[in-house]
Amino acid sequence: MKNAKKKSFRLLRVMDWNAGNRPDAPGEDTRPTLKRYFKLLGRRFWKLVSLNMMMVPMILPLLVIFYLLVSANRTPVESNVVFAQLYGANMIESTPETTVLLDLFGAQTYIPAFSGIGTYVGIGICVVIMLLTWGWQNVGVTYILRSMVRGEPVFLLSDYFYAIKRNLKQGLLLGLLDVIVIALLAFDFMYFYGIIGSFWIDVCFWGICALAILYFFMRFYIYLMLVTFDLSIKKILKNALIFTTLGIKRNLMAVLGMLMLTAIEVIMFAVFMPMNFPIALILPFIYYFSFTAFTSAYAAYPIIDRYMIAPYRTDDDYPDKDGDEIYYSEMPEEGSTEEATE
Repeated sequence: MKNAKKKSFRLLRVMDWNAGNRPDAPGEDTRPTLKRYFKLLGRRFWKLVSLNMMMVPMILPLLVIFYLLVSANRTPVESNVVFAQLYGANMIESTPETTVLLDLFGAQTYIPAFSGIGTYVGIGICVVIMLLTWGWQNVGVTYILRSMVRGEPVFLLSDYFYAIKRNLKQGLLLGLLDVIVIALLAFDFMYFYGIIGSFWIDVCFWGICALAILYFFMRFYIYLMLVTFDLSIKKILKNALIFTTLGIKRNLMAVLGMLMLTAIEVIMFAVFMPMNFPIALILPFIYYFSFTAFTSAYAAYPIIDRYMIAPYRTDDDYPDKDGDEIYYSEMPEEGSTEEATE
């Protein structure tokens, strides 16, 4: 009976909206362990759900573009770059060899064919909105997630707009750079994947894959450093590259957590969609984006703290009587210029 009451109390704490603003209790173990991750996840559950809804405008332009591409009419095109030359040679002189090559390299693919200029205008507006707001929205979300990881009280709207106002110019520039890099990597991946087959093309393809993975991990740290330190974009990218290596274990654990969240969504999609139950389409707008972002922030922030904040703390910043390091005690004032490496 006692255990049942204890479990019921824990459930009520998770369901309690105000639990998201409770600071860490005195003497609470704040080491960035897996146990601490699930404790914070339960404590901040409803805050993360609300934050997820605030993140929807970040991906809304992408969803609109995706819908326009999927719903557009399709037109067939040749997928291989040598088709035009083979077709011309076959028109000049048809031979068994050119006919066989046309059969080999004449496979068609289908691409969207927009019927009016309105669709192009709509896509252009979505791209401009994403370019202008991507960095600011990431800054606001990251600031909130950093406060959650630190065990600090969180006030969603005020913290969100405070972070954007504080990092207005640099957030815009870093967001533009972020979108451009992601777009280039995606384009290169699709381009080389479409012509894969020769040795050097395969080398380029796997090189792009490696760069994409590297930048994926760097993004764990980029916006966290932006909202924490007064650093140039060049130094932020440099430190993010260094931390990608220094925090490889935590990075991989974060990826494992993201894969588990994704697997849950895929399983639900496979189970419920055949029954015409759209819960699998709705759930990502309730929890998925903020939960995965929280996972990456929880993995990355202790690495930043260890190399860029902890070395500059005084003895007063370690309140544990046994001398154990407290990661999320009083932090130095934001705006310091310490860098991970000289």
